[in-house]
Amino acid sequence: MELLNHLKIGNLLPKWPIIQGGMGIGISLSSLAGAVAKEGGIGIISGVQIGYREEDFLKNNLEANKRALRAEIRKSRDIAPEGIIGVNLLAAMTTYDELIKTAVEEGIDLIVTGAGLPLELPEMVKGTKTKIAPVVSSGKAAKLISKVYDKKFGIPADLFIVEGPMAGGHLGFKKEVMESGSYMDLKDILKEVLEELKPFEEKYQVKIPVVVAGGIYDGKDIAEYLKLGASGVQMGTRFVATEECDADLEFKMAYVNAKKEDIRLVNSPVGMPGRAIRNTFTDKLDAGRIPVKRCYNCLIPCDPKTTPYCISDALMHSVHGEEGLVFAGANAYRVSEILSVRELMRQLVVETIDEMKKYV
Repeated sequence: MELLNHLKIGNLLPKWPIIQGGMGIGISLSSLAGAVAKEGGIGIISGVQIGYREEDFLKNNLEANKRALRAEIRKSRDIAPEGIIGVNLLAAMTTYDELIKTAVEEGIDLIVTGAGLPLELPEMVKGTKTKIAPVVSSGKAAKLISKVYDKKFGIPADLFIVEGPMAGGHLGFKKEVMESGSYMDLKDILKEVLEELKPFEEKYQVKIPVVVAGGIYDGKDIAEYLKLGASGVQMGTRFVATEECDADLEFKMAYVNAKKEDIRLVNSPVGMPGRAIRNTFTDKLDAGRIPVKRCYNCLIPCDPKTTPYCISDALMHSVHGEEGLVFAGANAYRVSEILSVRELMRQLVVETIDEMKKYV
């Protein structure tokens, strides 16, 4: 399988160059992440409001989230003792530092961070085996992060994840750019990032792996990006429609039943647009502001008095199969069945190898 021997993150060598995207709240926990890691990919636990099922979640949010994060990391290790497990934590979270510390204490392999620039992350993992993967949507952001890491810490990032405009959830592009369609294609963003990282690769004599995300659906897509210079791909949407995904069956079926016209943009309290599946919740959102009944103080830029809705409530309801926000990538409408993670991984690997042979 040398055709897929692309992704090396320091001493982390996954069998396949596939990272399962972190999806919150509660969509990718230990069941999904552990299953993906067991099959040779990199499994990612979403740490966003991960303690939502804890009894003291409302009264003691931070401790509930820390406790649940520890538990989910340990359960994923039980599923995949030899696998590679990561945690996705948003830089905009008010509890970011505390949860990073908790994940590092648990010996997490990889920390993936978007929704902001994780400029202090190297200091937070210093002296540990934990690798860091900033999520960026431009070469400019990759260059800025790299310059700070170089000047302040004397290291390069272990990995960059380049998320394009076709991703689900929060997007790193302004609303007007998304609505006008004037955004850069992921292929062009990848080229830009690869070019910006060259000086840092030369200085540190390392290959900085770049993984692409957003709209990656099958082996043909994976092979295409590997050929363009990506070291791997990150996929979220495909892993939602798996038996091991931690979400309720109703959430998964929203993907299976979605039509192309159901995939739409929504406003987000964090100030950037998001992509979700149209449902009764998004219809209500179109009609006007949904008042916040309870604030979890979860995101730094969110003001409960002016926010269009509480994103924590919206996501926690949907993971239970209730009315809420169902984030999804642009290709979610192509999902037609629920598979096991093993079946999906084998399908993706076979498709990718078949495509890669065409390039040899």
